[in-house]
Amino acid sequence: MNNNIAVLIDGDNIPSAHIKEMMEEITKYGNPTIKRIYGDWTKPHLSRWKALLLENAITPIQQYGYTTGKNSTDSAMIIDAMDILYSEKVNGFCLVSSDSDFTRLATRLREAGMQVIGIGERKTPNPFIVACDRFIYVEILKNQSSKPEEESDKDSEKDSVDKITQKEIKLISSTISDVSDDDGWAFLGDVGSLLQKKQPNFDSRNYGFQKLTPLIKSIGLFEIELRDNPKSRNKLIYVKNMEKTKSSKRRK
Repeated sequence: MNNNIAVLIDGDNIPSAHIKEMMEEITKYGNPTIKRIYGDWTKPHLSRWKALLLENAITPIQQYGYTTGKNSTDSAMIIDAMDILYSEKVNGFCLVSSDSDFTRLATRLREAGMQVIGIGERKTPNPFIVACDRFIYVEILKNQSSKPEEESDKDSEKDSVDKITQKEIKLISSTISDVSDDDGWAFLGDVGSLLQKKQPNFDSRNYGFQKLTPLIKSIGLFEIELRDNPKSRNKLIYVKNMEKTKSSKRRK
């Protein structure tokens, strides 16, 4: 069964600069069969989007601001999302916004059995983030497309990469324990899946690593073991919480 995704973009609350990277990211989770962006296209601040819509086959939805102080774009997106849900043409949604007003929508879609992916800036309020199955920061996608030789891009990347803290280390450690066998070993794929369920915005790219394995290696508190895969040439990666005596020596 194809995993079809409806992509709904809040044009008022998301930057246009990295739409290509956003769309490439979305294809990792399914086929974006519906792509719509909402806003008042008579307003000058949305002019940057116009040239990008044809390139990315995104349909603009005109929504006039009928009342001062009210965000009619939010209402239009929510109404369309529910119409799409009941049409049964998709298996999931990608809500592209940094606005917490979509928290209830994300919750409702998940209640209906939909996969919900969120994409927004780091300023996105936590309630919207945790209402999604997975949440991806625009800044991380921006880093992936930056040219390393440009100094300004380097500075930007430093600014948007988080430092791993004890909170994240504890989260990884407890997750390994949750899915480990009697010997303490856990399949890394299971660890990654559970981390995502516990914290939807957990992403190794937030900490400067493209994959979870190098992130875990960099911490120095976990053992890693490669095992043969009977179904593929690729090795299976297992991780284990390092014993306290070993970890204290490693940190020295």
